[in-house]
Amino acid sequence: MFPDSAAPGSVRSAAELNEQIRSLWLRSGGSLSAQERAEYELLVVEWAAAMRVELIAAA
Repeated sequence: MFPDSAAPGSVRSAAELNEQIRSLWLRSGGSLSAQERAEYELLVVEWAAAMRVELIAAA
């Protein structure tokens, strides 16, 4: 598992996840390795779930 990845069931805000996604892209120089791509995909899935939770809570 990636060092920045949260344990299953943990809750991070969409803003925190967005910052991690941005940081990943900056660190990679805009070209993701296979491992970075996998980390990116996990972050995006987690970000989308966090967005759904936040939108429901705001409704």
